Amino acid sequence: MNYNIISTGSQGNAIVLNNIILLDCGVPFLDLKDVYKGLKIVLLTHIHGDHFNKATIRKLAAERPTLRFACCSWLVSELLQCGVSVHNIDSLEIGRIYDYKTFKVSPVKLYHDVENAGWRVFQNAEKAIYMTDTVTLEGITARNYDLYLVEANYITEEIEERIRSKEAAGQFVYEYRVKRVHLSKEKCDEWLLENVGENSEAIYIHQHIEKGE
Repeated sequence: MNYNIISTGSQGNAIVLNNIILLDCGVPFLDLKDVYKGLKIVLLTHIHGDHFNKATIRKLAAERPTLRFACCSWLVSELLQCGVSVHNIDSLEIGRIYDYKTFKVSPVKLYHDVENAGWRVFQNAEKAIYMTDTVTLEGITARNYDLYLVEANYITEEIEERIRSKEAAGQFVYEYRVKRVHLSKEKCDEWLLENVGENSEAIYIHQHIEKGE
């Protein structure tokens, strides 16, 4: 499955699958200038600004009046406030598969500090799964998918060393929140080992980068 990572991480998230499916919209509109005209749908996860850039969504809705926006119930009112027509919003239920004729999608329940979902995408006999901003993948299976886009936010040993150093220096420890609401590389790798197939491709996304690095 073809993918184009526009951006991933705390500065913004947007990934395009097969040139027509936008996963998250947390970047400035200018970052989408080469791809937005070919999009058929935007799959949204949660309200945080690095995944849900209100100005960009407003601009997309204006520039592409037939573009569909799919989300779970918690983002419907936010989309309406961005000027997206109610007729262009698909409110989808966790675990159900929805057929858009040339592709299918299904939201996956994730666990963050706000309501959040990942996405399964099925197209041309290929399967992809996108999961970011979650503290656990427990209970989720995706065996032998073609593409895995999965958060590997931090390495436990490294982040714990950062916590100790900041505590000793009396600094604000942002990493407490990181551990509480994000997925470690170790947990990501453990899950991938249980699910990837011989021909699968796995991409780490939303890796934590220390400010100033």
